[in-house]
Amino acid sequence: MNKGMLNSPSIHQKSRLYYAYVSLCLSGLALSGCDGTLGYSNESLFPENVHSVCLKMFDNQSFRRGVEYELSDALAKRIEVETPYKIISNADRADTVMSGQIISITEFALSTDREIGTILEKEVELRAVVDWKNLKTGDLLIDHQEVRASASYSPYQMQDFEYASTLAANNLARKIVELMERKW
Repeated sequence: MNKGMLNSPSIHQKSRLYYAYVSLCLSGLALSGCDGTLGYSNESLFPENVHSVCLKMFDNQSFRRGVEYELSDALAKRIEVETPYKIISNADRADTVMSGQIISITEFALSTDREIGTILEKEVELRAVVDWKNLKTGDLLIDHQEVRASASYSPYQMQDFEYASTLAANNLARKIVELMERKW
């Protein structure tokens, strides 16, 4: 017999080592998870020490007026429907206050007709900064975070800027509500 064969592990020992290594790796992956929990959790995605939000009207730094009303309205509706929080108009009775401002509203062409050069499709983009403060603790839950959302429209489909700005405001409200979720 060859001396090298006496010191080398058998095929059976190699396969046992392989399976032990694979099971160790898989158990490490199974035990690692979000927020220190094992597997799935049915805990709320939103901070549980908050029950109400006073939503301030968003300021508008752009030259297009009216979008701040659409955004504030869409955000109030989304908070009521998609979070466990209640919208309260009086900041003295609310747990938190949310405010923000629309930084810019831009409109640009997405596609043009090759032959005559008219714009076939346009896009409206809203950019805003959001603040959300816990009035009980003074903590900033969202600290001056920029959020962007857009929507497209086509004059050939009888759509206009107002149509797209309303869609963009709804998309922006959805993204702001996503920011309200706890970090994993």
